[in-house]
Amino acid sequence: MLRIPFEQLKQEFKRVLLQLSFPEEKAELCASIFAGNSRDGVHSHGLNRFPVFVQYVKDGLVNPAASPSLLHTNGVIETWHGNLGPGMYNATLAMSRAIEIAKQHGTGVVAMQHTNHWMRGGTYGWQAAEAGCIGICFTNAIAGMPAWGGAAPVLGNNPLVIAVPRKEGHIVLDMAMSQFSYGKMQEYELKHESLPVAGGYDEDGQLSTDPVAIRKTKRALPVGFWKGSGLALLLDVVLTALSGGRSTAGITADKKEYGVSQCFICLHKPDLHTNLIEEILNYTRNSTPDKPGGRISYPGENTLRKRIQSEKEGVVVNEQMWDQLLKM
Repeated sequence: MLRIPFEQLKQEFKRVLLQLSFPEEKAELCASIFAGNSRDGVHSHGLNRFPVFVQYVKDGLVNPAASPSLLHTNGVIETWHGNLGPGMYNATLAMSRAIEIAKQHGTGVVAMQHTNHWMRGGTYGWQAAEAGCIGICFTNAIAGMPAWGGAAPVLGNNPLVIAVPRKEGHIVLDMAMSQFSYGKMQEYELKHESLPVAGGYDEDGQLSTDPVAIRKTKRALPVGFWKGSGLALLLDVVLTALSGGRSTAGITADKKEYGVSQCFICLHKPDLHTNLIEEILNYTRNSTPDKPGGRISYPGENTLRKRIQSEKEGVVVNEQMWDQLLKM
């Protein structure tokens, strides 16, 4: 197991981004997000995803110089154009704006069209929670799941994030609409491991735990079967309705995952009844584990634990991916 200090990892990302003509501010922000994702244990959207991001920049699908622009305002809802800028930069600005509106009016909504992959969606949930807001955000994506009852991938994984601020550790749910995200399946593939439960369909249409087979067919298993399928579809519908941007169908037609649509919602209220939140968490965490010595955690708890460990001991990296970064 190879561990790299967080700052060293961040500086290597930043070095490459500066070579790609990223302005200093954007290089610093994007490098921090990539490094932070790996630090928190989300390798699929940290170091492991970085080479794909670099290639998208080289292909002209991500414009390092672009910044989002406001299209129109309707009450507490704003619509922005991402201008195909770096997704992490655009998403950070969008969530910042949603926070700003929420602190003025109680609710803030920013919908963005023609932006790019935001890497780990949870990043912006943590951002909202750090600002004392409840944050909800979601994005569409290239097709990677079948509609329930279908055989062809026509739905995006369309991650959903819900975050609630909490002094002792924010509650942050970050979930794909499939049992395993494609990034998580890549992690298992790199470790030459099978998935712990079925994660999709192989070429014979059979449920499989083989991440390689599932990534080949692009038929990931919707979480909750038909429920996950329906939720993925509705998230795409809401995103397109609010942003006027591209749907999963339009993204998939280009065969490259860029120009996606995203939404950032913030709710701000001075009193979030923290005692009642603790009551819920204690009730849940103190239930009986299904295995001796097991532990029940709330969403975000293990992420925070991993973050603290990584900051103390160094960030775990895949040696092959680390070598690839050093050679960029």
